[in-house]
Amino acid sequence: MGKNKISKSDPTVFGTSENTETLRWNSGELFLLDQTKLPLVVVEEKQESVEQVWHSIKQLKVRGAPAIGVAAAYGLLIGIREQTALNLKEFLREVENKAAYLESARPTAVNLKWALIRMLECSKTYSGNDSRGLFKQLEEEAILIHEEDVQLCQRIGVNGVSLIKEGMGVLTHCNAGALATTGIGTATAPMYLAHENGVQFCVYADETRPLLQGARLTSWELNKAGLDVTLLTDNMVAHIMSQDLIDLVITGTDRVAANGDVANKIGTHGVAVLARHFGIPFYVACPYSTIDLNTGEGKDIVIEEREAEEVLNFGKRRTTPEEMKVRNPAFDVTPHELVTGLITEKGIIRAPFAENLHKEYL
Repeated sequence: MGKNKISKSDPTVFGTSENTETLRWNSGELFLLDQTKLPLVVVEEKQESVEQVWHSIKQLKVRGAPAIGVAAAYGLLIGIREQTALNLKEFLREVENKAAYLESARPTAVNLKWALIRMLECSKTYSGNDSRGLFKQLEEEAILIHEEDVQLCQRIGVNGVSLIKEGMGVLTHCNAGALATTGIGTATAPMYLAHENGVQFCVYADETRPLLQGARLTSWELNKAGLDVTLLTDNMVAHIMSQDLIDLVITGTDRVAANGDVANKIGTHGVAVLARHFGIPFYVACPYSTIDLNTGEGKDIVIEEREAEEVLNFGKRRTTPEEMKVRNPAFDVTPHELVTGLITEKGIIRAPFAENLHKEYL
Protein backbone atom coordinates (compact mmCIF):
# COMPACT_ATOMS: atom_id res chain seq x y z
CA MET A 1 0.00 0.00 0.00
CA GLY A 2 1.06 3.60 -0.49
CA LYS A 3 2.41 5.94 2.12
CA ASN A 4 -0.14 6.94 4.79
CA LYS A 5 -2.51 4.21 3.61
CA ILE A 6 -2.88 1.18 5.83
CA SER A 7 -5.66 -1.32 6.27
CA LYS A 8 -7.13 -2.70 9.47
CA SER A 9 -7.06 -6.16 7.91
CA ASP A 10 -3.31 -5.85 7.33
CA PRO A 11 -1.54 -8.14 9.85
CA THR A 12 0.79 -5.25 10.74
CA VAL A 13 -2.13 -3.60 12.53
CA PHE A 14 -2.97 -6.49 14.85
CA GLY A 15 0.00 -8.76 14.29
CA THR A 16 -2.12 -11.91 14.10
CA SER A 17 -3.70 -14.11 11.47
CA GLU A 18 -6.83 -14.43 13.60
CA ASN A 19 -9.83 -12.41 12.43
CA THR A 20 -9.79 -9.23 14.50
CA GLU A 21 -12.19 -7.09 12.51
CA THR A 22 -14.44 -5.18 14.87
CA LEU A 23 -17.40 -6.35 12.82
CA ARG A 24 -18.15 -7.77 9.41
CA TRP A 25 -21.19 -8.23 7.20
CA ASN A 26 -20.96 -11.40 5.18
CA SER A 27 -23.73 -12.70 2.90
CA GLY A 28 -26.47 -11.10 4.97
CA GLU A 29 -25.01 -12.13 8.34
CA LEU A 30 -23.51 -9.86 11.01
CA PHE A 31 -20.48 -10.98 13.00
CA LEU A 32 -19.16 -8.96 15.96
CA LEU A 33 -15.81 -9.34 17.69
CA ASP A 34 -16.62 -9.87 21.39
CA GLN A 35 -14.43 -7.19 22.96
CA THR A 36 -15.37 -8.16 26.51
CA LYS A 37 -13.18 -11.25 26.09
CA LEU A 38 -10.11 -9.41 24.78
CA PRO A 39 -7.18 -9.66 25.03
CA LEU A 40 -7.16 -13.23 26.31
CA VAL A 41 -9.62 -14.68 23.79
CA VAL A 42 -10.34 -13.56 20.23
CA VAL A 43 -13.84 -14.72 19.32
CA GLU A 44 -16.58 -13.59 16.95
CA GLU A 45 -20.28 -13.86 17.68
CA LYS A 46 -22.82 -14.25 14.91
CA GLN A 47 -25.77 -11.97 15.62
CA GLU A 48 -28.99 -13.97 15.28
CA SER A 49 -31.53 -11.28 16.25
CA VAL A 50 -31.99 -7.57 16.79
CA GLU A 51 -32.23 -8.31 20.52
CA GLN A 52 -28.79 -9.89 20.43
CA VAL A 53 -27.38 -6.84 18.63
CA TRP A 54 -28.99 -4.58 21.27
CA HIS A 55 -27.39 -6.59 24.08
CA SER A 56 -24.02 -6.67 22.28
CA ILE A 57 -24.06 -2.86 22.17
CA LYS A 58 -25.30 -2.52 25.76
CA GLN A 59 -22.80 -5.04 27.13
CA LEU A 60 -19.90 -3.44 25.21
CA LYS A 61 -19.19 -6.48 23.11
CA VAL A 62 -19.06 -3.90 20.35
CA ARG A 63 -18.14 -0.40 21.54
CA GLY A 64 -16.69 2.86 20.37
CA ALA A 65 -18.96 5.50 18.86
CA PRO A 66 -18.22 4.84 15.16
CA ALA A 67 -18.35 1.04 15.56
CA ILE A 68 -21.71 1.00 17.32
CA GLY A 69 -23.13 3.24 14.61
CA VAL A 70 -22.13 0.73 11.94
CA ALA A 71 -23.30 -2.17 14.12
CA ALA A 72 -26.68 -0.50 14.59
CA ALA A 73 -27.15 -0.04 10.84
CA TYR A 74 -26.49 -3.72 10.26
CA GLY A 75 -28.49 -4.62 13.38
CA LEU A 76 -31.51 -2.90 11.88
CA LEU A 77 -31.20 -5.21 8.88
CA ILE A 78 -31.10 -8.22 11.20
CA GLY A 79 -34.29 -6.96 12.84
CA ILE A 80 -36.27 -6.59 9.60
CA ARG A 81 -34.89 -9.31 7.33
CA GLU A 82 -37.69 -11.74 8.20
CA GLN A 83 -40.38 -9.10 7.66
CA THR A 84 -40.03 -8.51 3.93
CA ALA A 85 -43.28 -10.37 3.18
CA LEU A 86 -45.17 -7.50 4.82
CA ASN A 87 -46.73 -4.81 2.68
CA LEU A 88 -44.61 -1.68 2.37
CA LYS A 89 -46.53 0.37 4.95
CA GLU A 90 -46.27 -2.35 7.59
CA PHE A 91 -42.63 -2.97 6.72
CA LEU A 92 -41.78 0.72 7.17
CA ARG A 93 -43.44 0.58 10.58
CA GLU A 94 -41.19 -2.34 11.49
CA VAL A 95 -38.14 -0.38 10.33
CA GLU A 96 -39.10 2.53 12.59
CA ASN A 97 -39.84 0.29 15.59
CA LYS A 98 -36.58 -1.65 15.33
CA ALA A 99 -34.59 1.57 14.90
CA ALA A 100 -36.16 3.07 18.04
CA TYR A 101 -35.37 -0.13 19.93
CA LEU A 102 -31.70 -0.16 18.90
CA GLU A 103 -31.30 3.53 19.71
CA SER A 104 -32.23 2.80 23.34
CA ALA A 105 -29.17 0.59 23.88
CA ARG A 106 -26.80 3.47 24.79
CA PRO A 107 -27.72 7.17 25.08
CA THR A 108 -24.43 9.08 24.99
CA ALA A 109 -22.71 8.07 21.74
CA VAL A 110 -24.37 10.13 19.01
CA ASN A 111 -23.17 7.84 16.18
CA LEU A 112 -25.74 5.25 17.23
CA LYS A 113 -28.62 7.65 16.68
CA TRP A 114 -26.95 9.19 13.64
CA ALA A 115 -26.63 5.87 11.81
CA LEU A 116 -30.22 4.88 12.56
CA ILE A 117 -31.58 8.26 11.45
CA ARG A 118 -29.61 7.88 8.25
CA MET A 119 -31.17 4.45 7.68
CA LEU A 120 -34.65 5.86 8.34
CA GLU A 121 -34.05 8.74 5.93
CA CYS A 122 -32.88 6.23 3.35
CA SER A 123 -36.14 4.30 3.74
CA LYS A 124 -38.11 7.47 3.01
CA THR A 125 -36.40 7.88 -0.36
CA TYR A 126 -37.52 4.47 -1.61
CA SER A 127 -39.64 4.86 -4.72
CA GLY A 128 -40.72 1.25 -5.19
CA ASN A 129 -43.64 -0.63 -3.69
CA ASP A 130 -41.90 -3.87 -2.69
CA SER A 131 -40.57 -4.45 0.83
CA ARG A 132 -37.80 -6.68 -0.50
CA GLY A 133 -36.60 -3.85 -2.68
CA LEU A 134 -36.54 -1.51 0.29
CA PHE A 135 -34.56 -4.05 2.31
CA LYS A 136 -31.98 -4.18 -0.48
CA GLN A 137 -31.74 -0.39 -0.53
CA LEU A 138 -31.24 -0.31 3.25
CA GLU A 139 -28.56 -2.98 3.03
CA GLU A 140 -26.70 -0.89 0.47
CA GLU A 141 -26.95 2.13 2.80
CA ALA A 142 -25.57 0.15 5.77
CA ILE A 143 -22.64 -1.03 3.67
CA LEU A 144 -22.02 2.56 2.59
CA ILE A 145 -21.99 3.71 6.25
CA HIS A 146 -19.44 0.96 6.95
CA GLU A 147 -17.22 1.91 4.01
CA GLU A 148 -17.38 5.60 4.91
CA ASP A 149 -16.23 4.86 8.45
CA VAL A 150 -13.08 3.19 7.11
CA GLN A 151 -12.37 6.17 4.88
CA LEU A 152 -13.08 8.73 7.62
CA CYS A 153 -10.57 7.07 9.96
CA GLN A 154 -7.92 7.22 7.25
CA ARG A 155 -8.54 10.92 6.64
CA ILE A 156 -8.42 11.69 10.36
CA GLY A 157 -5.05 9.96 10.45
CA VAL A 158 -3.73 11.96 7.52
CA ASN A 159 -4.90 15.24 9.08
CA GLY A 160 -3.42 14.45 12.50
CA VAL A 161 -0.19 12.65 11.69
CA SER A 162 1.92 15.83 11.57
CA LEU A 163 1.17 16.46 15.27
CA ILE A 164 3.33 13.47 16.24
CA LYS A 165 7.03 14.33 16.16
CA GLU A 166 10.16 12.26 16.62
CA GLY A 167 10.76 11.33 20.26
CA MET A 168 7.36 12.43 21.54
CA GLY A 169 5.34 10.85 24.31
CA VAL A 170 1.66 10.65 23.29
CA LEU A 171 -1.02 9.91 25.87
CA THR A 172 -4.41 8.44 25.04
CA HIS A 173 -7.36 7.50 27.23
CA CYS A 174 -9.77 4.57 26.82
CA ASN A 175 -9.83 2.99 23.34
CA ALA A 176 -10.45 5.16 20.31
CA GLY A 177 -8.53 2.72 18.19
CA ALA A 178 -9.18 0.23 15.44
CA LEU A 179 -11.36 -1.74 17.85
CA ALA A 180 -13.65 1.28 18.33
CA THR A 181 -14.20 1.74 14.60
CA THR A 182 -14.22 -0.32 11.45
CA GLY A 183 -11.05 1.41 10.26
CA ILE A 184 -7.76 2.32 11.93
CA GLY A 185 -9.38 4.26 14.73
CA THR A 186 -9.84 7.93 15.45
CA ALA A 187 -7.33 8.86 18.16
CA THR A 188 -5.01 6.07 17.03
CA ALA A 189 -5.20 6.86 13.31
CA PRO A 190 -2.42 9.51 13.48
CA MET A 191 -0.38 7.09 15.60
CA TYR A 192 -0.64 4.25 13.09
CA LEU A 193 0.33 6.53 10.22
CA ALA A 194 3.22 8.11 12.14
CA HIS A 195 4.48 4.64 12.98
CA GLU A 196 4.20 3.60 9.33
CA ASN A 197 6.16 6.72 8.37
CA GLY A 198 9.01 5.64 10.64
CA VAL A 199 8.52 8.26 13.37
CA GLN A 200 9.87 7.02 16.70
CA PHE A 201 7.55 7.91 19.57
CA CYS A 202 6.04 6.35 22.67
CA VAL A 203 2.33 5.94 23.37
CA TYR A 204 1.13 6.02 26.97
CA ALA A 205 -2.23 4.30 27.44
CA ASP A 206 -4.38 4.88 30.53
CA GLU A 207 -5.87 1.61 31.79
CA THR A 208 -9.31 3.31 31.99
CA ARG A 209 -11.21 2.00 34.98
CA PRO A 210 -13.63 0.43 35.59
CA LEU A 211 -13.68 -1.72 32.44
CA LEU A 212 -10.02 -1.32 31.47
CA GLN A 213 -10.49 -0.47 27.80
CA GLY A 214 -7.03 1.09 27.76
CA ALA A 215 -5.37 -1.94 29.34
CA ARG A 216 -7.35 -4.64 27.55
CA LEU A 217 -7.86 -3.02 24.16
CA THR A 218 -5.62 -0.04 23.38
CA SER A 219 -2.41 -1.50 24.76
CA TRP A 220 -3.21 -4.82 23.07
CA GLU A 221 -3.92 -3.48 19.59
CA LEU A 222 -1.01 -1.01 19.60
CA ASN A 223 1.41 -3.60 20.92
CA LYS A 224 0.25 -6.07 18.26
CA ALA A 225 0.89 -3.41 15.62
CA GLY A 226 4.46 -2.92 16.81
CA LEU A 227 4.05 0.53 18.38
CA ASP A 228 6.01 1.44 21.50
CA VAL A 229 3.25 1.51 24.13
CA THR A 230 3.44 1.87 27.92
CA LEU A 231 0.44 1.15 30.14
CA LEU A 232 -0.44 3.46 33.04
CA THR A 233 -3.02 3.26 35.78
CA ASP A 234 -5.33 6.26 35.61
CA ASN A 235 -3.93 7.86 38.75
CA MET A 236 -0.38 7.93 37.35
CA VAL A 237 -1.07 10.56 34.71
CA ALA A 238 -0.20 13.66 36.75
CA HIS A 239 3.10 12.14 37.86
CA ILE A 240 4.08 11.02 34.34
CA MET A 241 3.22 14.45 32.95
CA SER A 242 5.28 16.11 35.68
CA GLN A 243 8.28 14.09 34.51
CA ASP A 244 8.06 15.70 31.04
CA LEU A 245 7.28 12.34 29.46
CA ILE A 246 4.06 13.48 27.75
CA ASP A 247 4.16 15.97 24.88
CA LEU A 248 0.73 15.43 23.36
CA VAL A 249 -2.68 14.00 24.29
CA ILE A 250 -5.07 12.56 21.70
CA THR A 251 -8.38 11.03 22.74
CA GLY A 252 -11.55 10.08 20.94
CA THR A 253 -15.05 11.23 21.76
CA ASP A 254 -18.59 9.88 21.73
CA ARG A 255 -20.27 13.24 21.12
CA VAL A 256 -19.14 16.78 20.35
CA ALA A 257 -21.61 19.52 21.22
CA ALA A 258 -22.10 22.57 19.02
CA ASN A 259 -19.87 24.70 21.27
CA GLY A 260 -17.00 22.19 21.16
CA ASP A 261 -17.59 20.46 24.50
CA VAL A 262 -16.73 16.77 24.18
CA ALA A 263 -18.20 13.75 25.93
CA ASN A 264 -15.78 10.85 26.21
CA LYS A 265 -14.96 7.97 28.52
CA ILE A 266 -15.00 8.84 32.22
CA GLY A 267 -11.65 10.28 33.24
CA THR A 268 -11.07 12.25 30.04
CA HIS A 269 -11.99 15.55 31.71
CA GLY A 270 -9.38 14.94 34.39
CA VAL A 271 -6.72 14.21 31.77
CA ALA A 272 -7.62 17.47 29.99
CA VAL A 273 -7.32 19.45 33.24
CA LEU A 274 -3.88 17.96 33.86
CA ALA A 275 -2.81 18.64 30.29
CA ARG A 276 -3.76 22.31 30.66
CA HIS A 277 -1.87 22.52 33.97
CA PHE A 278 1.30 21.12 32.42
CA GLY A 279 0.96 23.02 29.14
CA ILE A 280 0.40 19.92 27.00
CA PRO A 281 -1.76 20.13 23.84
CA PHE A 282 -5.02 18.18 24.18
CA TYR A 283 -6.58 17.03 20.90
CA VAL A 284 -9.78 15.10 20.27
CA ALA A 285 -10.18 12.96 17.13
CA CYS A 286 -13.60 12.32 15.61
CA PRO A 287 -15.53 11.99 12.33
CA TYR A 288 -18.43 14.23 11.35
CA SER A 289 -20.91 11.60 12.57
CA THR A 290 -19.81 12.32 16.16
CA ILE A 291 -20.41 16.07 15.88
CA ASP A 292 -23.87 16.94 17.15
CA LEU A 293 -24.81 20.48 16.23
CA ASN A 294 -28.28 19.90 17.66
CA THR A 295 -26.82 19.68 21.17
CA GLY A 296 -25.81 23.17 22.23
CA GLU A 297 -23.31 22.39 24.97
CA GLY A 298 -21.94 19.60 27.08
CA LYS A 299 -24.43 19.96 29.93
CA ASP A 300 -27.17 18.92 27.50
CA ILE A 301 -25.55 15.54 26.78
CA VAL A 302 -27.18 12.57 28.51
CA ILE A 303 -24.50 10.69 30.46
CA GLU A 304 -24.99 6.94 30.63
CA GLU A 305 -24.90 5.51 34.16
CA ARG A 306 -23.86 1.87 34.14
CA GLU A 307 -24.27 -1.06 36.53
CA ALA A 308 -22.72 -0.89 40.00
CA GLU A 309 -21.11 -4.31 39.54
CA GLU A 310 -18.56 -2.81 37.14
CA VAL A 311 -17.12 -0.79 40.04
CA LEU A 312 -17.76 -3.23 42.88
CA ASN A 313 -15.70 -5.90 41.12
CA PHE A 314 -12.26 -5.96 39.56
CA GLY A 315 -12.83 -8.34 36.69
CA LYS A 316 -15.09 -10.94 38.25
CA ARG A 317 -13.63 -10.62 41.74
CA ARG A 318 -15.42 -8.60 44.42
CA THR A 319 -13.12 -5.90 45.84
CA THR A 320 -15.50 -3.84 47.99
CA PRO A 321 -17.58 -4.31 51.14
CA GLU A 322 -21.12 -5.59 50.72
CA GLU A 323 -23.90 -3.03 50.18
CA MET A 324 -21.48 -0.34 49.06
CA LYS A 325 -23.05 2.64 47.29
CA VAL A 326 -21.64 3.28 43.83
CA ARG A 327 -21.61 5.92 41.10
CA ASN A 328 -20.68 4.67 37.66
CA PRO A 329 -21.04 7.32 34.95
CA ALA A 330 -19.60 5.92 31.74
CA PHE A 331 -18.64 9.34 30.36
CA ASP A 332 -17.71 12.84 31.39
CA VAL A 333 -17.72 16.12 29.49
CA THR A 334 -14.55 18.07 28.78
CA PRO A 335 -15.23 21.80 28.33
CA HIS A 336 -14.17 23.18 24.98
CA GLU A 337 -11.84 25.63 26.74
CA LEU A 338 -9.53 22.69 27.51
CA VAL A 339 -9.50 21.35 23.94
CA THR A 340 -6.63 22.45 21.68
CA GLY A 341 -8.29 21.16 18.54
CA LEU A 342 -10.61 18.60 16.97
CA ILE A 343 -8.91 16.30 14.46
CA THR A 344 -11.58 15.53 11.86
CA GLU A 345 -11.78 14.25 8.29
CA LYS A 346 -11.84 17.91 7.17
CA GLY A 347 -8.73 18.96 9.06
CA ILE A 348 -7.99 20.27 12.55
CA ILE A 349 -10.75 22.50 13.85
CA ARG A 350 -9.69 25.00 16.50
CA ALA A 351 -11.36 27.67 18.63
CA PRO A 352 -13.71 29.42 18.35
CA PHE A 353 -15.37 26.01 18.09
CA ALA A 354 -18.99 27.14 17.84
CA GLU A 355 -18.18 29.32 14.85
CA ASN A 356 -15.80 26.92 13.13
CA LEU A 357 -17.91 23.79 13.64
CA HIS A 358 -20.91 25.51 12.10
CA LYS A 359 -18.76 26.78 9.25
CA GLU A 360 -17.52 23.27 8.43
CA TYR A 361 -20.62 21.17 9.12
CA LEU A 362 -23.70 23.28 8.44
